[in-house]
Amino acid sequence: MSPDTPDPYRPVARPDEPARAAGGPDGPAPASVEADTGGTPPADGPTRTTAAPGPGWGSLAGVPWPPAYAGSPAVREDRHRHTPAVTAATVLALTVLGVPLGLLWAAVAPDTPVLKTAEGAIYAQPQPEQPIAADGWFSLLGLGFGALVAVGLWAVLRRRRGPGGLFAVALGALGAALVAWQVGRRIGLSAYQRLLETAPDGTPFSKPADLRAGGIEWVLGVLPVPFGDLLLPAFAAAVTYTLLAGWSRWPSLRPEPEPDAVGVPWGPGGVSWVPGATPAPTAAPEPPAPGAAEPPRG
Repeated sequence: MSPDTPDPYRPVARPDEPARAAGGPDGPAPASVEADTGGTPPADGPTRTTAAPGPGWGSLAGVPWPPAYAGSPAVREDRHRHTPAVTAATVLALTVLGVPLGLLWAAVAPDTPVLKTAEGAIYAQPQPEQPIAADGWFSLLGLGFGALVAVGLWAVLRRRRGPGGLFAVALGALGAALVAWQVGRRIGLSAYQRLLETAPDGTPFSKPADLRAGGIEWVLGVLPVPFGDLLLPAFAAAVTYTLLAGWSRWPSLRPEPEPDAVGVPWGPGGVSWVPGATPAPTAAPEPPAPGAAEPPRG
């Protein structure tokens, strides 16, 4: 193709049109990140850039950078405020849950058949299985209760996870076990004691469920120490809570805020989140000099 026959796809300079802004034939280049943020943007993480000028796009004046995430010192201070009160309320709530646990244990645990004698009540069978079944039911219910309350506390108190939550769930599960034991063993106990005092010798009746592999031991006569089956709910709760903490995807055990949760608007007048600065468009190629070789066409 000769110089007299111009290429139809080659851009032609038009002197009668006003010169476009530097940055390419498609319009002015977008505002730089440095000009908007007042400095060099962070190397990693989202970078705030302004949108291309146009109708309906507002200014970013007054928008702080970086935004105040929920991990700021002020938010962390508010998050951990009233922690002792929350821990005490959690322990109290879990202890109260021992009442339905004790009622459930009394409903599923079998009563032990006994006979009234002159010396008191004796087992109606030489080797009864009912006392062992009562211990087994309490152990199973206690393990399930501890695991469930640990998962529930992990899901409900998401902003209070940590050593305080572990202490609260373990102590609350221990309190619930004590309450469940006392509630379950007292159901039908008054009727049993009345028959034990007034029934004639040889009268058969039943004894309410009670623990033989668990209870409270007094150390030095002043310090009560629970042992046996009463420790299983606290053990299950502590193990479950520790496993949940070990499998957590967040190092701080607390969910991190999303970019759209910091109160910064989106869309026109807002900001956009991109991996980095948008490169400026390349300038149009200069036309070849007269007489230059035409590049081959495919």
